[in-house]
Amino acid sequence: MSARQRLIETTVALVRRRGVGSASVSQILENSGLARRTLYLNFPDGKPELIAAATESAAAGFTWMLEEMVAEGDPIASVDAFVRAWEGALAEGDFCAGCPMVAAILGGAEAPAAARAAANAFAQWIRLIAGPLERAGLGPESAEDLATTVVATIEGAVIMSIGVRSPIPLQRAGRDLAVLIEAKLARPT
Repeated sequence: MSARQRLIETTVALVRRRGVGSASVSQILENSGLARRTLYLNFPDGKPELIAAATESAAAGFTWMLEEMVAEGDPIASVDAFVRAWEGALAEGDFCAGCPMVAAILGGAEAPAAARAAANAFAQWIRLIAGPLERAGLGPESAEDLATTVVATIEGAVIMSIGVRSPIPLQRAGRDLAVLIEAKLARPT
């Protein structure tokens, strides 16, 4: 793995656990095992540039995963897979590591390019989730509205699950999203 990639992966992990403001350059360097000079050779603008690159990298990974989930075309199965993926990620991180997109948006004052990258990722996720909803009969605007609700609900449930150190909020949200999707598809608009 290149030094640049190691810095990016280390930063994603720290931001997921601590947020942008608390993921210091010193911690990034210590956890990556790299020298300060390496950071500035790869990211001349320092931490904000690194945070943006880390956010873009994490967004690409999450987007790829979501593309795989929606490929089947069943909107309820796609949302269920999204929920299960987050359950696994939360358990793997001992309910201490959340979504790097949320962290990037909350840290937007320190790393505005990262916040923009995260906002773009959310918009892309909404479009991905809206696709199967449209193919199942919803109009484009209704599909986008429902996909926005799905992303917002899952992201909020991830935060709540971290807060209570349990997958229960995420599981409950997933069950109710399935009911909502079924109801919306029964009466397409």
